[in-house]
Amino acid sequence: MVAEKGGPEDQKPQSDEARSAFVPPTGVGRRASASEDDQPTSEFAIPAGLANEPPGPGTGSASGSGPGPGTGSDTAGSAFAPPRTYSAQHSPPAFTPAHGSPMIRLTKEAPWQDRMRTMLRMPVAERPAPETVQKPDETGPAVPRVLDLTLRIGELLLAGGEGAEDVEAAMFAVTRSYGLDRCEPTVTFTLLSISHQPSLVDDPVTASRTVRRRATDYTRLAAVFRLIDDITTEDAEVSLEDAYRRLAEIRRNRHPYSGWVLTLAAGGLAGSASVLLGGGPLVFLVAAVGAMLGDRLAWLCAGRGLPEFYQFVVAAMPPAALGVALTLTHWSDVRPSAVITGGLFALLPGRALVAGVQDGLTGFYITAAARLLEVMYLFIGIVVGVLLVLYLGLQLGAQLNPEARFIGQDRPVVQILASMALCFAFAILLQQDRSTVLAVTLNGGVAWVIYGAMARTGHISAVAATATAAGLVGLFGQLFSRYRYTSSLPFITAAIGPLLPGSATYFGLLAVAQGRVNAGLASLSTAVATALAIAIGVNLGSEISRLFMRVPGAVGGANRRAAKRTRGF
Repeated sequence: MVAEKGGPEDQKPQSDEARSAFVPPTGVGRRASASEDDQPTSEFAIPAGLANEPPGPGTGSASGSGPGPGTGSDTAGSAFAPPRTYSAQHSPPAFTPAHGSPMIRLTKEAPWQDRMRTMLRMPVAERPAPETVQKPDETGPAVPRVLDLTLRIGELLLAGGEGAEDVEAAMFAVTRSYGLDRCEPTVTFTLLSISHQPSLVDDPVTASRTVRRRATDYTRLAAVFRLIDDITTEDAEVSLEDAYRRLAEIRRNRHPYSGWVLTLAAGGLAGSASVLLGGGPLVFLVAAVGAMLGDRLAWLCAGRGLPEFYQFVVAAMPPAALGVALTLTHWSDVRPSAVITGGLFALLPGRALVAGVQDGLTGFYITAAARLLEVMYLFIGIVVGVLLVLYLGLQLGAQLNPEARFIGQDRPVVQILASMALCFAFAILLQQDRSTVLAVTLNGGVAWVIYGAMARTGHISAVAATATAAGLVGLFGQLFSRYRYTSSLPFITAAIGPLLPGSATYFGLLAVAQGRVNAGLASLSTAVATALAIAIGVNLGSEISRLFMRVPGAVGGANRRAAKRTRGF
């Protein structure tokens, strides 16, 4: 028989599980529950039991000028009202300076890269209002189209070798220029995504895009930067349709240099590197022929759909084969080591290494790990190709002497000219715009002068001299890019060409082929240390330019916050 409700013994739960955490214990009186409409719905509502009396004069309004007696409650009615005991004559010292609190200023004269880098590491609540440079329609910006345009621009930048932080800054600049606030871009090595949340109560809109193909074309990269610069400035009116049209033209444009011009540039790069290491005109010619044969074989493998790893294996074999052939024919006037090392200069992945280390230093560890893994695979491909040829040459009786290190000859003018020719050929290989080739050539010549003065004249460690020269490359590259309002890669990547560790790589591989593994690993570790010195020096020079060099036209702006560090905890 079911007992009637209402008795105190019947309200006792049978177990602890039947009791709610919000039910008052037995014996405690329960208030009559308020109706659903009377429940407070705001987090700023005054809790129940706290009196909310009207404030007295001077305490209930921000406009009150005197202390005024309270009328029954010490609770101020406004967050800006002075307390009851406030006296204008005996006011306590203020916590803010007399000129007011410092305010974040993002000057419009500064390039969009600096302004967007500043806001990327700001909390969302501290970011200023979006700079709606491009006027949207009356109905507001077309959110899906803006996000799609942003992803397509980010895809071109990431595929062109731009760093992850610069890609995020570019995506952030596009969305803010079209009036989209609360956008968060995310960049990894192969995936781009962006999320837009209109408000705290609306559902977010998220879009993503996969980067499947990568192509080195700095002319296209510069065109994308010009498009972003036009979108982020008030002087140019760029609608979504205009931006899509210009982006399609950038994609359709052919490379500025044909395939055969690139092959000749690869030969010029290898020949210049061999002269830089002490070779003569005949060494220049042989090294250039070997590099051009390797480049044509790599093009053939690419046309057959082979992965890039095998392309590097095939491209590394002709320069090594020519060096071994010269040794077997006993040509005393030609140095085989210079021929092989010159061919390696055209293959070493300096661009990917610099981008990978830069991403790691700026906090993008997933992208940095992927880029460095790509560098490792490409380097292993070079190692496999060269080792196969060297091992075959040793079996045929080639007398390759690993102790015949390069002797620095006293011909600085020739070496400076060779370093500049190397940078010139490297710039063509990177498909740079013709207006930037001269600047990067001069930048590379200055880097080689600094390296030669420190390493050969001053007898300083080669790794330290390389890091210093690379730091100046990064510094000058950032200055060139700021005055040109474009990417810094066209002014940096080719300029580090003379500093690449081609000789240490060759002698390490030769020692491994001869069975002297310890000596080979020591030489290869020197090559790795030199490569890391180049990458860290370039990044440090870029950061120094952002810290101490004022941007033209910028009166003062908020500094970019550092990435959050755990300091090993």
